[in-house]
Amino acid sequence: MVDWTAFARARAELGAGFVRILGYFREDGVKSVAAIEAAMRAGNAAAMVIPAHTLKGEALQFGAEPLGAVAERIEMIARDCVESRDTPEEALSDIVALRALFESTLAMLERESNPLVARRPAFGRRAI
Repeated sequence: MVDWTAFARARAELGAGFVRILGYFREDGVKSVAAIEAAMRAGNAAAMVIPAHTLKGEALQFGAEPLGAVAERIEMIARDCVESRDTPEEALSDIVALRALFESTLAMLERESNPLVARRPAFGRRAI
């Protein structure tokens, strides 16, 4: 669910700001998922575009590729619906799966970034 190489790269690039940025991902993600769900209930494709785009970008920044892919599908469907003046029913199955995927991905990211979590030794290293 997470490209750990991309996650490690983001962690190295963000340095001391990593935990703060991950916190923003949590806050923005919760808001984005809620906004996407509300837009789906209202049949409002235009209201899905920005939160799906935001969620996609932030997810990919941390290596959360499956979450980014689902958010991108929702965004593209919503954009197509806006252009064709259609309702976004095509995105329903992705939106139904979105919250659980976001929550499980976030839990993995937070678990990996928590310095208090015991880690399994990496290959070639002895446990201390």
